[in-house]
Amino acid sequence: MTRPVLKRPVLWASVGAVAVLWLLSITSYVVSETEQALIIRLGAPAGLVSTPGLNFKAPLIDSVVLYDSRQLLLEPPLEQVILGDQKRIEVQTYARYRIADPLRFYQSLRTPDQANAQLGQLVSSSLRRELGQVNLPALLSPERTKIVARVEAEVQAKARSLGVEVSEVRFRKADLPLETSQAIYERMKSERQREAKELRAQGAEWAQQIQSKADKEKSAILSEAQRTAKISRGQADAQANQILSDAFGRDPQFYRLYRSLQTYRQALADSAPTLFLSPDTEFLRDLKTGPAGAGRK
Repeated sequence: MTRPVLKRPVLWASVGAVAVLWLLSITSYVVSETEQALIIRLGAPAGLVSTPGLNFKAPLIDSVVLYDSRQLLLEPPLEQVILGDQKRIEVQTYARYRIADPLRFYQSLRTPDQANAQLGQLVSSSLRRELGQVNLPALLSPERTKIVARVEAEVQAKARSLGVEVSEVRFRKADLPLETSQAIYERMKSERQREAKELRAQGAEWAQQIQSKADKEKSAILSEAQRTAKISRGQADAQANQILSDAFGRDPQFYRLYRSLQTYRQALADSAPTLFLSPDTEFLRDLKTGPAGAGRK
């Protein structure tokens, strides 16, 4: 009969512990180092807690909304934008922001998902407004930095009223659509092929002109060389004839013998293997008797 009496204190202690834990759960909350808490009392904001640690609230009438105090990343989807020169490009952006005013954030956006959707629309509208005023070459020049800075400034100004502080807006990707890039590539390829054909034709024309000029110079050089050679040969022949004439004038018999030997050489060189001559012919006189007036031993 004593056992039920012994269990009663343990039961009441357990019930009391559960009640205390339940009371702590509905009256306390913990704020971490990366969070900030907004107290909502009966549906209306009642206070902000940004100090990390254990805090207490009124049970049943207070609720706590925790917001991240760190930098958050916004990555809108890829979208097509029409530029000022009516060209289409695919742009993907990203933005970094943080919840600077939780009270205003709660009143205007409530949740981070709603904030991402609203900021995505702000970035998209600012992006389309700025890119709709520039041409494609501007995005490939230092002007791109100024364009991004204008988009960032406009988004920052509009996001302040939502309790959000935008620290950065950048282009992650800004390319032509695949079909446009392929068309541009084909056009550039055709243009380069056309330029290559023109250069080859121009090169062939230049080669022909150079070859023609070289042939002309070659003919002129050969003609001048032949003329100079003929002049030199004529002068040499004249000088040789003059020397021979002077030499033959001193010894007429030697001149006659020399002319006979030249005649023998030409006649015998041009004759057939067999040459028939009369023994007493004048042609063989010098071969038989030797030069006239030559002394004999």
